Amino acid sequence: MVFEGLYLIELYLEQSISKNGYCIELCRPLLSVGLCLSQELARERSYSPNSNYYFIYDKRLLKHPQILEDQIKLEIVYTCKAIPVMSLPTVACFFVEVRGYSKLYDDVNDTRLGMIGIFVSMFTFIAFTDMLIYWIHRFLHHKQVYKHLHKAHHKWKVPTPFASHAFHPMDGFLQSCPYHIYPFLFPLHKFTYLALFVFVNIWTVSIHDGDYRVPKTLRPFVNGSAHHMDHHLFYNYNYGQFFTLWDRLCGSFRNPSSFEGCGPLDEMKKMELEQEKPTLRRSTRNRAANKEK
Repeated sequence: MVFEGLYLIELYLEQSISKNGYCIELCRPLLSVGLCLSQELARERSYSPNSNYYFIYDKRLLKHPQILEDQIKLEIVYTCKAIPVMSLPTVACFFVEVRGYSKLYDDVNDTRLGMIGIFVSMFTFIAFTDMLIYWIHRFLHHKQVYKHLHKAHHKWKVPTPFASHAFHPMDGFLQSCPYHIYPFLFPLHKFTYLALFVFVNIWTVSIHDGDYRVPKTLRPFVNGSAHHMDHHLFYNYNYGQFFTLWDRLCGSFRNPSSFEGCGPLDEMKKMELEQEKPTLRRSTRNRAANKEK
């Protein structure tokens, strides 16, 4: 209700000051910041991390030796502190983009390619941002930068879906910059841009959700949760966001340990088997003793 209320307040204020054109232009950015900030918080509190945790995340990972005490609580608290700060430059970028300074457009017919251009831009957006995020991510691992910005995110050695946005605000904004750079360089439909922005947030959650299942035909190409888990565990591998291309080209690719049967979930399965062995031995001895009787 809070977020719907903010939206109604913005509409009311816009209508109230619409008689003074210059006033609406000055007030709209401030109103938009409040609205977009609340939307960011709403998305983070009730969107993909919750559903991924409850329906996809394997809870056995919570017993892994490298899981911190109260880790989920810590991840959520860190996220709630980071999101409001990170939202401010994000909203500023959106404002500049939609005010006509970018190549965003409204009508599909505004471009020569029409609907085909929509699908082409979706692919080029993912490919372009994947390339830039790779290099930004490597920059964040530079020893002079890592301890100040990116180290906080690597606090979560075995992350949960709630770790997806639990990082330093500047770290998060830097890694989102490619999404804002693209519409200044290439034509992009506004609603396509919005859909892609939602998609990349869902993807960011998915590579932290511990679901390592990827079709075998796509494993060599797609940077999934298994790849990113090894990035958290081993630091200097698998920097990519969507694909493994740049990791392979630049020598930072590591075949996920989960694909080789020695990932965190495999370790938990082995630990469970070790714990079950004494029980199995006792039950076997009891059955043997009963037979002798």
